[in-house]
Amino acid sequence: MSKKPSKGGAPALDMTPMVDLAFLLVTFFMLTASFRMAEPVVVDPPSSIGEVALPDNHILVTIDNNGRVFFGISNSSAKMNALREMATKYKVPFTEQQIVKFSGLPSFGVDLRDLPAYIDAKEEARKNLKPGGGRKTGVPLDTITPNNQLKDWIAIGGREAIKMYNEAKSQAEATGADFKAEKPRYAIKCDAKTKYIYVKDVIKTFTDLKIYQFNLITSLEGGGTVINPSKK
Repeated sequence: MSKKPSKGGAPALDMTPMVDLAFLLVTFFMLTASFRMAEPVVVDPPSSIGEVALPDNHILVTIDNNGRVFFGISNSSAKMNALREMATKYKVPFTEQQIVKFSGLPSFGVDLRDLPAYIDAKEEARKNLKPGGGRKTGVPLDTITPNNQLKDWIAIGGREAIKMYNEAKSQAEATGADFKAEKPRYAIKCDAKTKYIYVKDVIKTFTDLKIYQFNLITSLEGGGTVINPSKK
């Protein structure tokens, strides 16, 4: 007796739901992703063989080969609080919108008086700001006169970063959650061609604040990875 031919064909998989899901995920990431702003200065640090990575939670001072100083805090909340306190101390007004926008800047290198114009400028325009509309002279660092804004940024920014860290740690301990974040760390990054006298002024600013432990950022020999090889 002959067998009847099977009426069923090859199994098929409907990919329509999968494609819909993929488009939804792409749309979600496009709408929610925040793009990191470009650094205002690019330096080529000296090389070393150290392999200790700089933690995400840090206060960073960058010095370019012309001696200009740039300042940055990785914690956005600490960055906003520091700006509010600096604005009060130097009597420079900032809108809340400018303060929020400032929190997204990786670092900056202008006088506080020019910071509002610097914040409001478009990213590409910030590279070409001139005196009076955003001095590209770096954060003021005068170890003789009272106008040592870098010293105030380090003192206030560091205090706020540690405050944010302690609050997060206390909250984690209260809820029994794991807390693996590192305490804020100070660091200096300079170009390989930066004159030592510029770095010395920054180090003096740290020591004047009784900050004797900080990291020196270098690049890994044979590669371009930014690392943290040593402590002062």
